[in-house]
Amino acid sequence: MKEKKLSGKKLKRRWTKNDTELTILAIPTTVWYVLFCFLPMFGLVIAFKNYKVTGGENFIYNVFHSDWSGVKNFEFLIKSKDLYIILRNTIVYNLIFIVLGMVLSVGLAIMIDLLRSKRKSKVYQTLMFFPYFMSWVVAAYFLDAFLNQDKGLLNVMLRNGGNEPVQWYMKASVWPFLLVFMYLWKSTGYNMVIYLSSISGIDTTLYEAAVMDGANKRQQVRYITLPCLKSVIIMMFILNVGKVFYSDFGLFYQLSQGAKGSIFNTTATIDTFVFNALQSSTPIGMTSAATFFQSVACCITILLANWIVRKLDADSAII
Repeated sequence: MKEKKLSGKKLKRRWTKNDTELTILAIPTTVWYVLFCFLPMFGLVIAFKNYKVTGGENFIYNVFHSDWSGVKNFEFLIKSKDLYIILRNTIVYNLIFIVLGMVLSVGLAIMIDLLRSKRKSKVYQTLMFFPYFMSWVVAAYFLDAFLNQDKGLLNVMLRNGGNEPVQWYMKASVWPFLLVFMYLWKSTGYNMVIYLSSISGIDTTLYEAAVMDGANKRQQVRYITLPCLKSVIIMMFILNVGKVFYSDFGLFYQLSQGAKGSIFNTTATIDTFVFNALQSSTPIGMTSAATFFQSVACCITILLANWIVRKLDADSAII
């Protein structure tokens, strides 16, 4: 009887009020993941189907009653003459974004943390974080205000200086710089806040001990801040590597006004290629195969990156 009472008491202790509150908080996120992340994975089967729409029938009926096509749909991407360009752009841009984004975000987070005025620190954080909430559609309008051939600010300045205006939306050489600049402008503030929150969690006694030993600010950053940030930096790196075959569709499509024409070679990525194919007569099974390839490739890269990190430093791996 005593054992039963004890076991009953133990069972009651396992579920607390905090558990109930955390479970309730987790319900919306769980529902969101099931509806928008797990259920849509069923659509991957379209990549292996010759999907045809039957009049009066729903999507599920059409999927089950379409013929299997094997891996034939993947030929759409593999045999495309633009495969090299879109793969090169997608991977190279992402690698640049990962490296520059990480260096700028960590650097700005450290600089803001070193500010003595907390009010200025909050103001700078807000100013840098604000672009993250701006849609790429809105950002495209702002960019057009600068690059428009007739009334854009840059061309107005060129005309006033006696120079010929430039058709920026047809000048391929400037778009790599524009895309990198716009990406950093929009995302650096968000990433900086992540690193800044990690810096605020560093034990202050470490800095106090360093000051007593005569360490200056640069030495404190080098020997305390950066080593303490290492695990967060590696985690962000692994997560970003997992998206190396994806591109920010809004960045590449909205800003370049379609990622086509004379700037195709410097602005087209896998996502813009798929979207333009969807707008044409390309069967949906072929475009689904292209996105299926993206998912598999990203899964492999994130597992590979995590495996390499585990080999170098097992404590920093996320899986």
